[in-house]
Amino acid sequence: MVHAHESSQAAFRAILPEDIEWQPFPAFPPAARLAILVGHPAEPGPYLIRVKVPGGTRLMPHLHPEDRIYTVISGVFYIGLGEKFDADKVKPYPPGSVVILPCNTWHFHFAKAGEYITQVTAIGPLGLDYYDAADDPRQARRAREKPRE
Repeated sequence: MVHAHESSQAAFRAILPEDIEWQPFPAFPPAARLAILVGHPAEPGPYLIRVKVPGGTRLMPHLHPEDRIYTVISGVFYIGLGEKFDADKVKPYPPGSVVILPCNTWHFHFAKAGEYITQVTAIGPLGLDYYDAADDPRQARRAREKPRE
């Protein structure tokens, strides 16, 4: 049986930790970072990203239109389900844990015990919608960038 390759998967390659390029992501709080490792989340098709969130940071209730698989790489990943952030309802997942999040599930994250890094596997394009638009960092940036009349 012959399998087709995604264009970025046609040749062997390896990504070493020191080669990972962490970038800000407009839909995340300013201190959080994202690294694209395989594919591209803005395009249709499989992708693999890593997300680094510093201690104390909260990602308020949001959902994704795509199914996601989180693998905890380091730190403790705290995630809760629902449309309202509740620090008492987050559950801890230590390194090595795998968390399956079905599409369109309201959830929130909290770097409660310090920095964490998760690896996210999904089929793009990536989407991220906040339950409360006021929690969306993209809205705050747009407001700051809006020209004054």
